[in-house]
Amino acid sequence: MLSPLTDQELTLTEAARQKMGELFDDIDDSIAGVRVYAAAGGCSGVSFGMTFTDAINDNDGVREYDRYKVVVDDGTLEHIRGVEIDFIDHGDGNATFVFNNLPTNSGGCGTCGSSSSSGGGCA
Repeated sequence: MLSPLTDQELTLTEAARQKMGELFDDIDDSIAGVRVYAAAGGCSGVSFGMTFTDAINDNDGVREYDRYKVVVDDGTLEHIRGVEIDFIDHGDGNATFVFNNLPTNSGGCGTCGSSSSSGGGCA
C-alpha cells in the first residue's frame, strides 16, 4: 500500500514546487510523478537524483501536489528522511534542483548537506 510522505520525511520549497509544476505541464500524461532516488557515490557514500517515472510501486512513499506526485521508494527514504528539495536559478542558464539538509556520515565532505543560503547537497 502506498504511504503518504510527511513534512518530516521530505519537503519541497515553493521554488521547487513551481518548477516541478512547470515541468509537468510539458510532459506526457503517462508520467505518474517524479521519482527521487539514491545511488552509490557522493559525499556520504550516497548521491541523489530525480527522474520522471511512469510507475508507482507498493513500496513507494508519495507526496502529492496539485499537478504532480513526488515518489520515493522505502530504501531511498532511509537516506533522505528530512531532506528539503529546492530549485535554484542563478539567471545565467545554470538552474538546478538541490537537496538541502542531507544527512552526513562523519568524515564526509564538509559542504555536503549544508543548509546554508547557497544551497547544499551532492551534485
